[in-house]
Amino acid sequence: MPVQEIHAAQASPARTKSSRLYRRAMPVFPGGVTRATVEKDPIPFYVAYGEGAYLVDVDGNRLLDLNNNFTTLIHGHGFEPVCRAVSDLMRTGTCFANPTQHEIRLAELLVDRIPAMQQVRFVNSGTEAVMFAIKAARAFTGRPGIVRIEGAYHGAYDWAEAGQAVVSNPDDRAAKPRALPAYRGTPESVADDVHLIRFNDVEGLERRLYALRDRVACVLIDPMPSRAGLVHPTTAFIEALTSAARKNGILIIADEVLNLRQSYSGASPRYGLTPDLVTAGKIIGGGFPIGSIGGREEIMRVFGTEDARPLLPQGGTFSANPVSMVAGRVAMEAMTRENFDHLEALGERLRSGLLSSLNRTGAPFSVTGAASLFRIHPKRHAPTEFREALLSDAEGRVMKGLARHFLQHGILLPHGAAACLSTPMTNSDIDRVLTAFDDFLDVHAANERAQ
Repeated sequence: MPVQEIHAAQASPARTKSSRLYRRAMPVFPGGVTRATVEKDPIPFYVAYGEGAYLVDVDGNRLLDLNNNFTTLIHGHGFEPVCRAVSDLMRTGTCFANPTQHEIRLAELLVDRIPAMQQVRFVNSGTEAVMFAIKAARAFTGRPGIVRIEGAYHGAYDWAEAGQAVVSNPDDRAAKPRALPAYRGTPESVADDVHLIRFNDVEGLERRLYALRDRVACVLIDPMPSRAGLVHPTTAFIEALTSAARKNGILIIADEVLNLRQSYSGASPRYGLTPDLVTAGKIIGGGFPIGSIGGREEIMRVFGTEDARPLLPQGGTFSANPVSMVAGRVAMEAMTRENFDHLEALGERLRSGLLSSLNRTGAPFSVTGAASLFRIHPKRHAPTEFREALLSDAEGRVMKGLARHFLQHGILLPHGAAACLSTPMTNSDIDRVLTAFDDFLDVHAANERAQ
């Protein structure tokens, strides 16, 4: 972006320092940022520090954080038990080629809590976790193909991302979904082994799995896909998935990198899903890089046994590094059943309050989500799958306006992703969000009348 455009867009002195930093960043980073998920409107604001449920930017603006680094920080910012544990650990070394006791302790915690996890392997990100889960399914079944949900996000592995954001004929409800590559130059063979199904489409699911039973290793499913609308799976869909996968020897991979925060035991038990493999990340790292693959012991044996070479070698210089292991264990130990209940209650209060405002005003919006997660949609009826959740250009402008309005009220709301709550939040924080939303609805209605 030309410098003069930045000045024009950022006329307010409240973003002066962020504008200056963005100008410094543009020559050294492609697009001025280091990850595509950074929101720019029209530039990013730069964070100085975080404290509890709030963050403060370099210009001194204090914001209630409903992003929490894309749902990672379940305890908010600067969680003292993690800070103290990591500070103590740093004096003894940050990473080693040999294992430490810290990885065992975090693994034991996860195995104890998550029913589908009998054994675990640690990696460094959600993308790695999904990638190795897919590889494990291939190694175990001897089949190359995967089935995944249209529009769901599963990281940056070629076979996991094909079909995550591009849909052909979104308005044609009968159109067959296609696994279009996520970027130019993707090998054409990727699309040959990635097969899409629509979320909550029982008939399409059954037809696809039976037709592909000799080629497909796994079904990759996020129990509540965030980018595909953060919508609930139907009971019929989960039952059909389980039945068809079991009958055809196809493994089920539950991607809970984001949705593990739905309960003490994760998301799958909440919806009656019994996966063969589960991927986790985000909250299990206590604010540090992490990912994990867990599942049935017979499947996890592809990663290695005591007396045989692994069918699937998996390394990683920083995998199971002590910092992530200790931070994750401390953060997860603090996520007691009571803390999950606290977040559940806050989430229900928020979603109910938003819906109450919509019922009172008749505004053309809807709300989806569960536990500590929610999304606001500029649609009168809540979507049930990706195609219904897609935004038109006009709807995209409405959502950007909503995010701007919240920012003016001291609240950071993600533009097009799941918003989330953290344990330091209180009922007064929820009421603040509801007040800002009510104010937005009044402004939006006035703008609609003026047009």
